[in-house]
Amino acid sequence: MSPHSDSSPAHGHGHGHGHGQADAHAPGHGSGHHSAELDWDVMATQLENGAELQLPGLRRTAAHLGELLGPSAEVRRILDIGSGPGVMTCVLAEAFAGAETVAVDATPGLLDRTLARAEKLGLGDRVAVRHAQLPEGLGSGVGPGGEGLGTADLIWSSKTVHHLGDQQSALDALAGVLRPGGVLAVAEGGLPMRFLPRDIGIGRPGLQARLDAVHEHWFSVMRAELPGSTPVVEDWPAMLGRAGLSRVGSFTYLLDLPAPLGGTARAFLHTQLTRLREAASDMLDADDLDTLDVLLDPEAQHGILSRPDAFLLSATTVFTGVREASDG
Repeated sequence: MSPHSDSSPAHGHGHGHGHGQADAHAPGHGSGHHSAELDWDVMATQLENGAELQLPGLRRTAAHLGELLGPSAEVRRILDIGSGPGVMTCVLAEAFAGAETVAVDATPGLLDRTLARAEKLGLGDRVAVRHAQLPEGLGSGVGPGGEGLGTADLIWSSKTVHHLGDQQSALDALAGVLRPGGVLAVAEGGLPMRFLPRDIGIGRPGLQARLDAVHEHWFSVMRAELPGSTPVVEDWPAMLGRAGLSRVGSFTYLLDLPAPLGGTARAFLHTQLTRLREAASDMLDADDLDTLDVLLDPEAQHGILSRPDAFLLSATTVFTGVREASDG
C-alpha cells in the first residue's frame, strides 16, 4: 500500500489523518473500500499537488526534526515510509545534505515520480527508492520478501500508519529500525481541512460538518476491513512510548491559504470533492448532493473552481520519539 504524502491538505479524519504529506485522504469509490483498493498511480498528481501546497510547512518540519536530532548528530540515512510521489523525500534530502534519503512505497509509479523529482531538483545522487509492501516490508533484517529496510537515523511517516491493521506493531517495527539517537516522526494528528464558510449561499449551512461525518464513517469502515485490524486508543505519544522511544513529543504545522485561492489549490479541492461525492451518494440527503453537484460544476458561479470565498486551512500534528543511545 502506498498511503502517503496522504502529508497535504486533505479532508482529515477527526484528528487529521490523510494520505502522506499531501493528505489527499478521502473516500474512494464507496465508503466501504479501504486504501488497498485505491489506484495510487491514478492519484499521483493529486498527491503531488497536495504536498506541494504544503511545502513551506514541510520545510519547517524538516528543520524542526534537525533540531530534535541535535547539532552534533550525524544523519547518514533517512527513511520516508509510505513516501507517495516523494515530495517530503526530497525536502528531507535538501535539509540533510549529508544523508541518503530512501523513499519506501508499494506503488512503483509513485517511486518513479520520486526519482524524477529528485533528478529535477539535483538530488538524484542522494535519493533512493525501495519498493516494499507494508507492514510486511517493515524491519531491518532480511525476510521472505527480500532485503529489509536497513537502519536509519531519521524515519518519517506521514498518514501511513493508520493504513496498517496493527498500528502499535507498525510503530514497534519502525522504532526497531532506528539507530541509537535516531528520531521517529509520524504525522498522524491535527484537524480536518476547512475550505468553505459555514453558509455558502446554496443548500443548507454546515455542509462541511456533514462531509466530516461521511469521512469519519468511511475511515472507521476502512480501519475495520484492514488485514489484522487491531483496535487501539490512538494516543500517539503513549504508543511511541510503548515502542520503546523516549523524549516523546509533538508539534503542529499549519496550511493557511486565504481566499481567493490559486488554480492548483482549487484543482486539489475539486478532486477531493469529486471523490467525496462518489462516496457520499447513500449517506447525504438529496439537498446536500445537489449542493455538491453545484460545487463541482466547472461552469457554475458557486462552483469551487470559481467562488471567491474558497480557502484552505488545516493543521497537521507530528509525533516524535527518540531511540536513546543506551538502547543500542
